Amino acid sequence: MMTDLERLASQDICYLTTTGRITGRPHRVEIWFALNGHTLYILHGEGGTGMGDWVKNMLRQPNVTVTIAGITFNGLSRLITEGDEDTLARQLLAQKYRHSEDDLVQWLRDALAVAVDLTV
Repeated sequence: MMTDLERLASQDICYLTTTGRITGRPHRVEIWFALNGHTLYILHGEGGTGMGDWVKNMLRQPNVTVTIAGITFNGLSRLITEGDEDTLARQLLAQKYRHSEDDLVQWLRDALAVAVDLTV
């Protein structure tokens, strides 16, 4: 399965599905990501913008699914608050999306870092 993850790492987007903390229904978002082994990294917001529903959902229920190029993986999500893993997440996303037309400086600096440990 590692080969699948390595092949999928170059995809531009993934779909993260959380369980609604109020409704209990699936909540799916399209989002940029970076992979490092079995761990998927995501950044959310630009600091001070609050937590999106999907972040609040995963805090309540960390079991999520991630779909990349039509392949779905189960995973366990968690916030990254500081340290080497936070730095790694930001570096991986910066490297992957550096050619984006968007200005990523503030996003890379201030966004909330999330990891999803994929079950493969």
